[in-house]
Amino acid sequence: MAGTVRKAVRQESPQMAATVPRDRTKRLRAWMLEGLSDMARPPQGPHAPPEPAHKGQRWWRVMCLTGVDYFSTLGYQPGIAALAAGLLSPVATIVLVIVTLAGALPVYRRVAEESPRGEGSIAMLERLLSFWKGKLFVLTLLGFAATDFLITITLSAADASTHLVENPHLTSALHGYQMPITLFLVALLGAVFLKGFLEAIGVAVALVGLYLALNVVVVVAGLWHVVTAGHVVTDWSTALTAEHGNVFAMVGVALLVFPKLALGLSGFETGVAVMPHVAGDAGDTEDRPAGRIRGTKKLLTTAAVIMSAFLICTSFITTLLIPESEFETGGQANGRALAYLAHEYLGGAFGTVYDVSTIAILWFAGASAMAGLLNLMPRYLPRYGMAPHWARAVRPMVIVFTLVGFLVTWIFDANVDAQGGAYATGVLVLISSAAIAVTIAARKAGQRNAAIGFAVISAVFLYTTVVNVIERPDGVKIGACFIAGIILVSLLSRLARAFELRVTSVTLDELAQRFVRDIASRKIRFIANEPDNRDIAEYRDKIEQIRHDNDIPAQEDFVFVEVTVLDPSEFEAGLSVRGEVLHGRYRVLTLESSSIPNALAALLLHVRDTTGGTPHIYFEWTEGSPFANFLRFFLFGQGEVAPVTREVLREAEPDRRRRPRVHVG
Repeated sequence: MAGTVRKAVRQESPQMAATVPRDRTKRLRAWMLEGLSDMARPPQGPHAPPEPAHKGQRWWRVMCLTGVDYFSTLGYQPGIAALAAGLLSPVATIVLVIVTLAGALPVYRRVAEESPRGEGSIAMLERLLSFWKGKLFVLTLLGFAATDFLITITLSAADASTHLVENPHLTSALHGYQMPITLFLVALLGAVFLKGFLEAIGVAVALVGLYLALNVVVVVAGLWHVVTAGHVVTDWSTALTAEHGNVFAMVGVALLVFPKLALGLSGFETGVAVMPHVAGDAGDTEDRPAGRIRGTKKLLTTAAVIMSAFLICTSFITTLLIPESEFETGGQANGRALAYLAHEYLGGAFGTVYDVSTIAILWFAGASAMAGLLNLMPRYLPRYGMAPHWARAVRPMVIVFTLVGFLVTWIFDANVDAQGGAYATGVLVLISSAAIAVTIAARKAGQRNAAIGFAVISAVFLYTTVVNVIERPDGVKIGACFIAGIILVSLLSRLARAFELRVTSVTLDELAQRFVRDIASRKIRFIANEPDNRDIAEYRDKIEQIRHDNDIPAQEDFVFVEVTVLDPSEFEAGLSVRGEVLHGRYRVLTLESSSIPNALAALLLHVRDTTGGTPHIYFEWTEGSPFANFLRFFLFGQGEVAPVTREVLREAEPDRRRRPRVHVG
């Protein structure tokens, strides 16, 4: 018996060996594509809209979600400002604060009104533009948004590793390992999202609260040393006057170098993205959530005021108390100016606590940016048909973004200063687009004074963007790479999915339903007609031609189907079918869609499923080059309709016996 069992095992083991890998592959695929079927649901994360039952959080708690991105820039902003403006750093920072409070803040308060579900300025501009130019414009903005979020991940990880490597207690052991540490932090971020990143407002509140409290201590200590050592201010003002002359010259130079400080403007787009988490009033409606809008405005204003105060104070104390050489590459304050002051004036223990807090919030800022990417890309690309099916799932996209993060880190050698230009470019392009969007919205609303004000703000941000691009072209180069990649992948995906049945629903009015019921008792025949004059001769001649080409008896009945293409750049939409009787005898079903073949295929399948019969549809061949006709179909939803309709039906219904019939004469 034992020998028989062993023999059976030996005989079955090859099959088992083949089955186990297949099962593992299936489990891995199921895990990777988990949530793929629920295409309308955004991924989880700090930026993801809440569940329907979610009642929202107090606005100040939600502010901490955007704060992990916005406030964490204090980890590197003062050092970057000192490198960019030198002794003028406090003056240039004041210019930045004025632009923040008088420019970016009013713009995004208006964006909150116009996009209360957290769509942001990209959605506002999308509504203003149609057809392919609108899609390409959105893809371009998505490229800059990807630059913003991805550089947030890599820059934050690089600065976190800088704080770790430059810690006095660890510098001897970790010196020279900044690159692998940064890559590890990026990989750790990806691993967390692969496991599943849950909403963590509580964690954000704790991190932001602790980080801001520690920064208050550092700022107070720094100001105390400035006040008690009076010569520091005198030395700074003397050097500033000697270098730049009078006050007007200083302001002029500050205006010129201000674009280099644009990192301090980050966080506004994120502030709008977290809107769905803000609790509204009891009387809020989905169309007009007044309480949520009011709470978001408080969020944006409070975050901007807090950040502005910190920017001014930190730029002042770091410029006066830290030698210029320490800001350079290799200096102890490079990428960690406030941490340098924490160690210098408050001791190693406090400095280490400050480093840990900074590393934690910088890493969490990367998590916030990753969640922003996962929330932003699926909102547009699948709806445009410009993403593969697997791009609807979170985990494959996490792997893609993590690998891109590795590449960016390697290109910039995990250097904080080197990534500043690319980050600023992404931030400034998004803010400029928001300013332009609200300008157009105010003008359309008839608010002339508001439109003029927003136009001035738009000009300021466009100037800042152009100057930043000229001085630091690496940012626009990285953005251009992202844009080219997104557009290329999008067009290839759209091409690969060209023959999908992408009609989400079919609705027939009463007369159209009656037409279908009338022909369901006999052979169901449709004629695809491209409407011209729609006179009686057009329909009479069409029927005679179809009967002649297909040898159809005179007693057989037909229903005409006419499709009007609206916006061929749209990918998925519902289909409404209207029935009408023309010239007292010809029954016509009229449809409006982005693609004629898809609309016809969807109608045929709907008729088959509701009647149980097999519909037949008759076409005439289209004259012209097949390639040119395919391009017409791909770009404009028309072209060689008959073969494309047949191909859409073939992909939608694999069973030939149940597939509607296509005839071409």
